[in-house]
Amino acid sequence: MRFLLINHIQNARQSLRGSRVRSLLTMVGIAIGVASITIILALSGGVDKLIKDQVDILGGNIAVIRPGVSTSTITNINQVQPQQEYATSTITETDIKHIKDTANVQSVAPIMILSGTIKADSIAPNSSSIIATTPDLADISNLEVKEGQFLDNNINQKTAVIGPQLSINVFGTELSIGKIITIRNQPFTVIGILNRTNNPVNYNSVDFDNAAIINFAAGKELNHGIVQIQQINVRANSVSDLDQVSKDLDKTITLNHKGEEDFSILTGDQISQPTNQLFRTIAGVTIAIATVSLVVGGIGIMNIMLVTVAERTREIGIRKALGATNADISWQFLIESLAISSSGGIIGYISGYAIAFLISNFLVFNPVFSWQIAVIALATSIATGTLFGLYPAIHAAHKDPIIALHRYG
Repeated sequence: MRFLLINHIQNARQSLRGSRVRSLLTMVGIAIGVASITIILALSGGVDKLIKDQVDILGGNIAVIRPGVSTSTITNINQVQPQQEYATSTITETDIKHIKDTANVQSVAPIMILSGTIKADSIAPNSSSIIATTPDLADISNLEVKEGQFLDNNINQKTAVIGPQLSINVFGTELSIGKIITIRNQPFTVIGILNRTNNPVNYNSVDFDNAAIINFAAGKELNHGIVQIQQINVRANSVSDLDQVSKDLDKTITLNHKGEEDFSILTGDQISQPTNQLFRTIAGVTIAIATVSLVVGGIGIMNIMLVTVAERTREIGIRKALGATNADISWQFLIESLAISSSGGIIGYISGYAIAFLISNFLVFNPVFSWQIAVIALATSIATGTLFGLYPAIHAAHKDPIIALHRYG
């Protein structure tokens, strides 16, 4: 058996060498598909690790509450919908009060993202965010103030803390303490400038470098008294308390919502799942490309194997006449098919990581290396080679040796 396997591998190698251009072109389809899968898994893993590291740095005792029920599909890489997608939030001010009253909860920070234009000496770009929250956000999300101070309930509500890039965009400098910005035609005095984070991808889905942070009450007033909470960050007293706190919060909010579980409580690795809409779109497109490429590559494998079977009909007749079984013939051609698909898979895996690292030069995170991605890439290529190489192999095995020798003799 071992001798036959070695013989099949040698035959496959000789066959591929005899038709190098044809074999190489067939590998391209497999390589593109595997490369696409590798890229999306490597980059999604990079985002996942980036946010997970952020949560770990915060102490691992953070829970995030978002409206809506968390779902997971193949085209929806993240289980949490981006905050901006919620037309009407199911989280209320009453929920905030009950969360604060929950045992072992250290601090609570609701996040309400408002639409509107930020103006000063210049108008801020559309990418700038207006965040209404409480002073606890600085502690929970580890926001550091470079100049001035963070929000405080004991000072004028019409104050704001802004990111360094937003300060540059609207004032031309980061030294803007005491200056006035206008949000929805309402003046706010700048009392603090955040330290630059250079990290637009985070579990808050907010680029704090380009954000204006105002008091929650002021945000509610700007929004005509309507509370639209996209997220609530909760810090437990300790990591050991987090699990029980999550259970208590689930019971409390469910009861407050009259039995409707129209919210998600995320902790640990759940928080680290990507929440970027653009990334999800790219993921969907990439998976579509991968699927089409693998099908095209698989059809190419089937085509080249059928041609190979036709060209080697006499060889098949001779081998069967000398005692080769149908299984021997099937394995001979199936191994050749697997050699093509596996080679394409290896090329695709290496190319995928090369492209992923190239793309990461324009992002704030690096691709992640993991053995799971290598296994998925290899398994995908092997599955494609097996699926599309099986019919030609069976077709070759069932050739009549007498007819084969007579017709091609």
